[in-house]
Formats: sequence, structure tokens, C-alpha cells
Amino acid sequence: MAELSSSTEHSASRPPVVVVLGHVDHGKTKLLDAIRNTNVIEGESGGITQHIGAYQAETNGRLITFLDTPGHEAFTAIRSRGAKVADVAVLVVAADESVKPQTREAIRIIKDAGIPCIVAINKTDKEGANPAKVKQDLAQEDVLVEEWGGQTPALEISAKTGAGIPELLDMVNLVAELQELTSTTTGPASGVIIESNLDKRRGYVATALVQNGTLRVGDWIVVDHVVGKVKSMEDFRGAALETASPSQPVLLTGWPEAPRVGGQFRTATAKKAAEDLAADSITPPPVAFDTYRGQEAPGSDRSLLNVIFKADVASSLEAIELAVASIPNEHVGLRVLASGIGNITEADVKTAAAKGAIILGFRVATEPAAQKLAERDGIRIASFDIIYELVEAVRTNLATLLPTETKRTVLGKLRVLAIFKTESRAVILGGKVTSGSVKKGSLVDLARGETPTRIGKVTNLQQEKEDVSEVAQGVECGLRIDTSSFDGDIQEGDVLEFVTEETVQQTL
Repeated sequence: MAELSSSTEHSASRPPVVVVLGHVDHGKTKLLDAIRNTNVIEGESGGITQHIGAYQAETNGRLITFLDTPGHEAFTAIRSRGAKVADVAVLVVAADESVKPQTREAIRIIKDAGIPCIVAINKTDKEGANPAKVKQDLAQEDVLVEEWGGQTPALEISAKTGAGIPELLDMVNLVAELQELTSTTTGPASGVIIESNLDKRRGYVATALVQNGTLRVGDWIVVDHVVGKVKSMEDFRGAALETASPSQPVLLTGWPEAPRVGGQFRTATAKKAAEDLAADSITPPPVAFDTYRGQEAPGSDRSLLNVIFKADVASSLEAIELAVASIPNEHVGLRVLASGIGNITEADVKTAAAKGAIILGFRVATEPAAQKLAERDGIRIASFDIIYELVEAVRTNLATLLPTETKRTVLGKLRVLAIFKTESRAVILGGKVTSGSVKKGSLVDLARGETPTRIGKVTNLQQEKEDVSEVAQGVECGLRIDTSSFDGDIQEGDVLEFVTEETVQQTL
């Protein structure tokens, strides 16, 4: 959490904010599902949580705020942001798989954030579960559980059956008590933006986590240069609120544009005061695709793919940026002409048409007018529900810009025994197949020196004076070769290679 006021005059204890981290598919969302008895996996494409969310649960009359963060490596930045606003981290590790790459990354994030950690060893009900190995592997990552003489609590749970969940919540409360968490409850509210997106019915909306003060409907709210007025406020269940207190996640409407995800918000009771706050703020440069915007450096000969990205929420753009950055290639590059949240519009299609770009969307629709315009102008539009499929589309489109390769396959070899006739555009010779086979229609290379020389193509093939389509190894044959593009000579004793060639598109 952000540093709190040292004044205790209007301070009060607040619920702990808990971030849930772990490797993909180790059960983070199922754990939260078990805690709050709702299902957030249903409707998530691929069963992977793709947006950061905030929820509250009550245990023994005490509230706990949970941040649910996406698990795949594409969402590194989102996970880091979640850890920075949390008081306690729950590291979920599957008992049947133990420590995985994103487990290690989660450990690094927790250590960097400097917050206490509780290990939840999940899936203990599964065959092959080995909690002891999990503790051993964690020790190798410098995470010593209490059982091993360390200070990190570790609990064995099953998000599927609910076993160990009450004990986990009790441990969260115990760890939180030791921190004596307090916040100021009066005065202007401040906090952090967890998510923002464009809602077709309500306009721009943002999920915010209150960290200090009391947030009220009607407050003027500032994030960087963005000044809005809280028009409505909802809790994580969609219930309308008039006020929100520290550690409470809320959905806010009344924004003129999407506030920056991860940005700190402040409030004021008057518009002028809010505008003064915005004027004093230093807005960081836009995160999305900074690396890819603009022109290539002078002298670069890379082919460029022009693309426009549209996504449902700001953190999706952030994740896309991180994912496409892992597709480096010295021959091709990505130039992002625009990126934003919301559906694909006519303006997007017009930009794509002017710049020769493709449009890739993530969990967004294409407006009917934009679809008609794209069909008329031949603009390619594709939208995806799973981020890795979008990244694969980027990879595939970039690959089309790569130079093609010619794949050469040697079918067989023949040693020339006799030259029967040499014409201006052909040669007739006899020889013995020493390996593989010789086929009518195959290309012929002269294997003399280090690099084979293309002679031509087999136009006729005979075995024992009978026309054949193929001659096998160890058999003598006669053949006519079209040499119209060859100006050298062929001699007795030369070795000829019979090959096929195909053009192959390179991949990334």
C-alpha cells in the first residue's frame, strides 16, 4: 500500500489487501471462487483469468480484500502492479506440479514488493500430490516455510473441496494483525486504479482501490491529467454505493477518458481544485507499444508490419505489448499505428486503409459500419478472445514478410558412364544410379566442386530402351536432360544429383 499519513487523529484499522499469485493453472481463481462462493472462471476464455479483479470476503466478521491477478507470463506487469498495492501475498503452488517458472517470478515480485507471504499448497486432493516436494523446491528459491525453520506460513488446501480454506483465511488475518494496518478515514480519498475500460452503456469505467480517506459519489477525481466526477459507484458485486472506505474496491463511472491503469487517484470537492491537481501532476508517457511506435531507424532494411490494436480494457493492451515484444526478428519489425480500448470503429478502418495496416482486436467487436468499410477497402480485421491466439496472429502476419527459402531435396545420384549426344539445348547420356533413384521431371545438378551447378531437368528416362518414370539404385539407364540454361560441359565420370526444390515460407 502507499505510505499512509502519520497522523492518528482520524486513523482506523482497515481490512488487509491480499494479492494471489502463482503459476498458470495452479488454482488461483478456483481458490478465490471457493472463498467468495461465486464462479469467475465461467466466461473466461480458456479458463485463464485475463483481467485483474478485486473482491472482498468476510471471515469471522472481518473483511479481506483479494486481488486476483492473471497467471500467464504475458501479464507480468499486471501482477507486479497487484503486488505493489497489497499488504499480504498468497502464493498458490499446485501440490502435483510444485514450483514452475511463474512461481519463481511470483516469488521475485513478492520479494521486490517487500510484503509478507503465505504459501497455499493447492490441489492436495489430486493423485500425485507431494506437499513435501513443494516445500523442498521452495527452499531452493530461498522461501523457507515455518516447518523448515523459516518464517513463511504454508498451508495445505484444496480449492476444489474447500479443505484448508478457513485456516488460510485465519492465517491471512493473523499476518495482517501483526502489521497493524491503518488508514485515514476522513478527508479527500486517494488510491490506485486497478482497471479501466469502455462500457458501451456507461462510457469509460474504472475499478479503483481506495487506500486513504472516504470516496463519495459526486467527488471530483483526478488521475494524471484526467479529471472526472464520480457519477456512480458500485462494489464488486454490482451493488450501488454512496461511499467507499480504505481497502474497498469499487467500480466508478464519470470519466471523460480511460484513466491510466496503475495510476494514483486523488479527489477534490470542487472542479477547480481537481483541475489544479491535474495541472500539478506529471503524466508518465503512454505504456502501450512505446517500443514499436514510429519509423525505423535510418539505414534499417527491415520489412514492417503495420498494425492497429484494439482491446477491451487497458491492461489487455499492456499484456499484448509484453507478449508481442517476445517476437524479435532481424528481418521484420512491428509498427503499431494506434492502440486503444473499445470496439473497432470506422476511424480505425480509415487509418488502416491509409497506412496499409491490419487491425487486431482482443475481446472487442467490430462496429457494423466499420465492417462494411473494411470489406469494401479490403482491410483485414481479426478479433480474439485469448491473447495467445492474437500473438500467434501477429507472428503469422510478420512471417509473411520474411524472405522465402528454397528447400532442396536430393532424390538420388548417378555416375555418368557415356555421353551419347550433345545438342544445343539438351544432352543424352547413360549412367548408373549410385544412390536413391532417378525420376523423370526431376532437376539435375552437376556435383563437381564444393557447390553443385544446375544443369537442367530430366525430360526423358529409359531403362533397357523402355521409357520409364523412375530408375532405382544400382540400375543403369539412359536419360535426356534439358540443358537450355547450362553453358558448361558434362564428362564421363561426373556425378549428377537429381533433386526437387520447393519454396518454403519462413516462420518466427
